[in-house]
Amino acid sequence: MAGKLLDRIEYPEDIKKLSIPELSQLAEELREYLVNVVSKTGGHLAPSLGVVELTLALHYVLNAPRDKIVWDVGHQAYIHKIITGRKDRLHTIRQYGGISGFTKIEESEYDTFGVGHASTSISAALGMAYVRDYQKEDYKVITVIGDGALTGGISFEGLNNAGASGKDIIIILNDNKMSISPNVGAISSYLTSMKSNPLYNRIKNDIWKLTGKMASVGVNIRKTVRHLEIAVKAAITPGILFEQFGFRYFGPIDGHNLSQLIRTLQDIKVLHGPIFLHVVTVKGKGYKPAEEDAPKFHGLGAFDKFTGMTLSKSTTFSYTKVFGKTLVDIANKDKRIIGITAAMPAGTGMEFMKEAHPDRFIDVGIAEQHAVTFAAGLAVSGYKPVVAIYSSFLQRAFDQVVHDIGIQKLPVVFALDRGGLVGEDGPTHHGVFDLSYLRIIPNFVVMAPKDEAELQDMLWTAVHHHDGPIAFRYPRGTGLGVPLRHTYKKLVIGKSENLRKGTDVALLAVGRMVDFSMKAAKILDEKGISAQVENMRFIRPIDQKKLDAIAKKFTLVFTLEDNVITGGFGSGVLEYFADSGKNNVRVVRLGLPDGFIEQGSVDILFKKLNLHPEGIAAQVKEEYDLHRSELKVIKKVASRAS
Repeated sequence: MAGKLLDRIEYPEDIKKLSIPELSQLAEELREYLVNVVSKTGGHLAPSLGVVELTLALHYVLNAPRDKIVWDVGHQAYIHKIITGRKDRLHTIRQYGGISGFTKIEESEYDTFGVGHASTSISAALGMAYVRDYQKEDYKVITVIGDGALTGGISFEGLNNAGASGKDIIIILNDNKMSISPNVGAISSYLTSMKSNPLYNRIKNDIWKLTGKMASVGVNIRKTVRHLEIAVKAAITPGILFEQFGFRYFGPIDGHNLSQLIRTLQDIKVLHGPIFLHVVTVKGKGYKPAEEDAPKFHGLGAFDKFTGMTLSKSTTFSYTKVFGKTLVDIANKDKRIIGITAAMPAGTGMEFMKEAHPDRFIDVGIAEQHAVTFAAGLAVSGYKPVVAIYSSFLQRAFDQVVHDIGIQKLPVVFALDRGGLVGEDGPTHHGVFDLSYLRIIPNFVVMAPKDEAELQDMLWTAVHHHDGPIAFRYPRGTGLGVPLRHTYKKLVIGKSENLRKGTDVALLAVGRMVDFSMKAAKILDEKGISAQVENMRFIRPIDQKKLDAIAKKFTLVFTLEDNVITGGFGSGVLEYFADSGKNNVRVVRLGLPDGFIEQGSVDILFKKLNLHPEGIAAQVKEEYDLHRSELKVIKKVASRAS
């Protein structure tokens, strides 16, 4: 009966009591349970469906949490969470106050390392192995990394160091030919080649069995064969790559064959030195819609579990789609435009460029550093690269943005999706630092559109009316539903836009907070406070003429941004007023606090942070009342003094 075994499973020790046939039944129950829950909550379904058997085998053979299992990225760890004491809380996954969609050290002792971005697991695991040996302890350190994550440069830095170290560490490659979208590049092709050629392991086993029976001469023959083995491997298996890094390579093996997985893990866990196990899996295994469309089911909202159809009814275009469609429209008329993404063609809207102009679309894989410097090479050669990357992912390439783009003043366009709060993926994915880290880079222009039509204008301006580094960031999800155009407007770099006149306070806003400010201004009207609203548009260069005019008219100014207030747009306003001696202006910065914001729907988070329109209006009124009281006191003191 479905659920019968799963009802008895709370922790890994419960799994160890099961037979192999029972584990196979449990695997099916876990898949059914996972689909039932994620269809209601949304989440990363396909990655976890693909590692059900691998997760069970790991916890069956190892002794977690003493043995350290490090999951790369972490969106493949839902099954791990279910069988490590969090089954009854899975329905809260990615929700406000619930469990994280990734592994998180504060959440469970079984979560050995917090993740969210790819390719970090090998380096982290090696650090744990070093501490284990330094303290003369005895436990296993294992990491599970996907073939998509293996395209990240830090993975190879970790492999290089781990192989040379000689430490006892087991790296398991979960090879499903997918990251989010199908993998690209030489590494993907290299790994895939082995699936059609199992000849190597058969040759090795036959030779080893034969020479093992040949008494004294067998030892010498084996030494000779070992040299021959390297040559054979180089011809027919990807294992030679990892062996040259210093690992003992095993596989590839079927990642859905529990008996083989358990037997292999039992065999290699007693070996010493760096071990590399190559496991082949199917992303979305066991749920037909996910198997047929793994990119869609990599991460999605609530859906109908019977049809696989998402439940969202919105007819408004997302910012992502508007960007992608507009880029194609502009690229149709300009052959210099090249679209670049880092393993996210669908997530960034670059899929439209891929379909329309495949010869001018480049997916570099999970390699943001390479993407940026690759774009620099295109730009210095006279082309117009448009790099579409999630805001939080561009953090990984900060040095390249500074060194290869900023210093050389190269005309690279950065389209930063998921700017600001992104919701359920939490602190690893909130794009709340980009205005701060881009604002400090000389030669850069940094923009944020108030709506999807202005996004179109910003892309047009960036491509055709600016000769230098330029970036614009926009939020996740649907736009405001404003009419879109097929002719675009050139924006004057550094010039803002007045949206509403007022007499009492000024609201200077960027990006998503412009709409919030307009709504807050209407609420303030009802409270007897007249608010002027400015769409500042540009974080760098800031509109100094507008700030001069604001300083002449208002003594109380509010800046609004969905970025951390540390070093963000509001800091830029403060800096200008201070540097230009406008000490009569009191500036109140409204933005995200100096910390990491937890997971939860964007609406809930804005309300909790008091940054929704009602919260903004309340904060403005409180500051305005306080400011008026202070001004009255100042006037009284001045009157008495005179």
